[in-house]
Amino acid sequence: MLAQNALQFAVEKATIEGKATITVLVLLSMFSWTIIITKVRQLIIARRAARKFFEAYSATRDPLDIQKRGEEFEGAPAFHVYQRAAEEVTYHLKNNPVIVTTLANTSIGEGNTDHLARSNTVKISQASFAAVKVVMEEAAAAEAMSLEKGMIVLSTAVAGGPFIGLLGTVWGVMSTFAGIAVAQQASLTAMAPGVAAALVATVTGLLVAIPAMFGYNFMVTTIRHITMELDGFSSRYANQIEHAYVDNRDIEDKIAEALKRRA
Repeated sequence: MLAQNALQFAVEKATIEGKATITVLVLLSMFSWTIIITKVRQLIIARRAARKFFEAYSATRDPLDIQKRGEEFEGAPAFHVYQRAAEEVTYHLKNNPVIVTTLANTSIGEGNTDHLARSNTVKISQASFAAVKVVMEEAAAAEAMSLEKGMIVLSTAVAGGPFIGLLGTVWGVMSTFAGIAVAQQASLTAMAPGVAAALVATVTGLLVAIPAMFGYNFMVTTIRHITMELDGFSSRYANQIEHAYVDNRDIEDKIAEALKRRA
């Protein structure tokens, strides 16, 4: 009760400059809490959706299986990267296909006679795969930027809140001493209201910065974890696409030729 009355008294006695400083800090606090609530909700959804997506992806063999089944994992950053890459692979398989013919021994007839059977597989070229990797990098960067959106407000509140409050305090104390000098009455009764009104700006600045600091540290750690997880998935998914859908015959021929030269 005493603290509430003291705060009310200090605000009432604040100068115009002090009230302007407090107003700025209150607005900054409102923006900070809006970002905190929005980002926490976004990160919780992202973690839950990512967990479900990784479970579904780990249960598949075909890198395009989830897309073929039409499953959706909205809110999962890794799923959005997967979706963009899968769409790009599907596009190149349809519009820039590479037909790879393989020969396999099969047994036919009663005598199990060996027979060479041809099978055609549709793949994409190395140039198309390079385009897929570019799309994956762009999608991963876009997801990282989406996760970090608004964090500048929290960092500003953490770094700038106390300084804005200190500015209001110094200004208020300066005004108080200037008023005492004009009135020529250096008594505690004359100084106390002005000093109390000046200090409320610093209190407000700390009340803005402290929640923003805890929220910022929590969200930075969570975003860093999701980003690292996203980078790891992008590398693994690109590797699986290369094994399943990319024509590597030129590379294999070059490796074989190099091995022959060494031999």
